[in-house]
Amino acid sequence: MTSTARQPKPGRLRRTAVALIASTAMGALLLTACGGGASTGGSGSAPAVQPPSQAEIDKAMTTPTTLTFWNWVPGVEDQVALFEKKYPAIDVKLENVGNGAPHYAKIRTSVQAGEGAADVAQVEYQYINSFVVTNTLLDLAPYGARDLKPDYSDWVWNQVSRGDAVYAVPGDAGPMGNLYREDILTKAGVTEPPKTWADYAKAAEKVRATGKYISDFPSNNPGQLIGLLWQSGAKPFSYDGGKKVGIDLTDPKTTAVLKYWQDLIDRDLVSVDADFNDQWYQGLSTGKYAGWITAAWGPVYLQGTAKNTSGKWRAAPLPQWTEGANVSGNWGGSTAAVLKTTKNPIVAYEFAKFINHDQTSALVAANKLFLFPTLKSVLTDPAFVDGKSEFYGDQKVNALFADVTNTVDTTFDWLPYTDYAYSSYNETLGKAIGDKGDLVAAAAAWQEQLVTYGKDQGFEVN
Repeated sequence: MTSTARQPKPGRLRRTAVALIASTAMGALLLTACGGGASTGGSGSAPAVQPPSQAEIDKAMTTPTTLTFWNWVPGVEDQVALFEKKYPAIDVKLENVGNGAPHYAKIRTSVQAGEGAADVAQVEYQYINSFVVTNTLLDLAPYGARDLKPDYSDWVWNQVSRGDAVYAVPGDAGPMGNLYREDILTKAGVTEPPKTWADYAKAAEKVRATGKYISDFPSNNPGQLIGLLWQSGAKPFSYDGGKKVGIDLTDPKTTAVLKYWQDLIDRDLVSVDADFNDQWYQGLSTGKYAGWITAAWGPVYLQGTAKNTSGKWRAAPLPQWTEGANVSGNWGGSTAAVLKTTKNPIVAYEFAKFINHDQTSALVAANKLFLFPTLKSVLTDPAFVDGKSEFYGDQKVNALFADVTNTVDTTFDWLPYTDYAYSSYNETLGKAIGDKGDLVAAAAAWQEQLVTYGKDQGFEVN
């Protein structure tokens, strides 16, 4: 089983409600980047860097060097040890400077100050654009990163690249699926996992008649809803890598998703509890929620959160909007990115590549650190996909989510100010979910805030 956490830790998995202080710090950098300052590399073209020769790479990897790596995942030192064993001249200084807002604020402020920055840092997919616009990340294409493209699904590669530029090496991901209590659904007369969202609504009625909820639709987690919009084919955000952003939270597909969940909320068929807190954990353990619409990191997380329910859970793909379709979205995941201020770009790239692309290292991440892999060779490796889980009735859950990975919609983009977008979500759409208010109107209010903020930062907003 895989997850973005070794054990249940809300701060590790739900890095979505980002502190406003981080948004403020980023705002200052955006004004500089969009106001005619340093080039942002907006066209996605690679800088004028000559690719290193093999001789230069060999020399760099055998020259005593110290690299600093900022990463918050417990156990990542095992991957670092593999790298240091292969390259004994390189000493990697592993530091946890916080996760979520503190981590990203540290990256921004240290790079802006020109000192104290890491060489390599963990960066989640949704925040890459916020570092592209401030010219913070080293384009890895001249160092050979484009050669890695065939080893990842198209949707994963699109998350780390723009044009010819490559800004990070993919690590883990969160293709979405449906975890459900087979015993509760069977008692309610639901004998198989819902194939479509229409089926899901009918199942929700039957489950509610037993006093349970089919799932929780949290009021505080934009990551889940955005993943569901991703599955629907909605494109709420776009960014050209320079000064132009697109925001559309009132399009037909987004509106259809919101109206669907509005109906379930209005009929009290799903709860709207905030997630990743004690009340939510108890809801999973006591059977208040008969399911969890989650990502590939969810299965292991759930095992640690609801140990008393072992053997009762099963996993299935997401319900589909169109019968017979097979499409998913993504929620979560991160990369290894090289900061542009590094004094050792060759070594930094080789380290970022090794951590996430070396087969042995990637298997350690998948099987020991419980990070759901993106590397195709791991997603088909029997050492990963053949494992059975007693918690899920001996189901091969890894294999299921490995298949789901291949169904994630290929194109999905993020704003270059996701920090602000997530905090704004909690004030608008998230609040409306918790208050059982008008979700469509709240999405329009969220859009208005994002448009205003973007214009204030000097972006051309469509």
